[in-house]
Amino acid sequence: MGIYLETDRLVLRQFTAGDVDHIVELDSDPAVMRYLTGGRATPLEEVRDVVLPFWLAYYERGEQFGFWAAVEKASGRFVGWFHFRPRPDGPRAGGDGVELGYRLRREAWGKGYGTEGSIALIRKGFTELGVERVYAETLAVNLGSRRVMEKAGLRYIRTFHQDWPERIPGDEHGDVEYALTRAEWQAAHP
Repeated sequence: MGIYLETDRLVLRQFTAGDVDHIVELDSDPAVMRYLTGGRATPLEEVRDVVLPFWLAYYERGEQFGFWAAVEKASGRFVGWFHFRPRPDGPRAGGDGVELGYRLRREAWGKGYGTEGSIALIRKGFTELGVERVYAETLAVNLGSRRVMEKAGLRYIRTFHQDWPERIPGDEHGDVEYALTRAEWQAAHP
């Protein structure tokens, strides 16, 4: 059954090898990468040889978790991606929760796509995939991403500091975690 999900304005579908250029273009925008790499682009070779094969491996293993390409229904245009997966270094079944993440083209910012895709994945997680907790993390200074988390129903849990391989402007303020449990979601969606 592939990974596929529709919202009012988006189609979330499996990535293919043909999406390399979409990812490279997305990751080449310094504004998109500001809170991830300090604005440095992801090289084509890294996307082609490391990033995309890692994402495609979720489908090959038959997992319902992983990465979704986000396509705008009205135009058919690639607008970014979402991930919904157990912590890569944690339990396979997502015992400590399933991580929600997203990266959208700058042209897609402010249109509610991040919230729309996040809400759809959270719903799928709690109603179809047996997820007990969804969490998301970002730099504390990334107010746009924090707003998406809040609008999707996640609540602030904590601020923490972690060692990053390279410094990113604003990382001295730490990272934040937002989360939502199945019980909290069910209470809000009777």
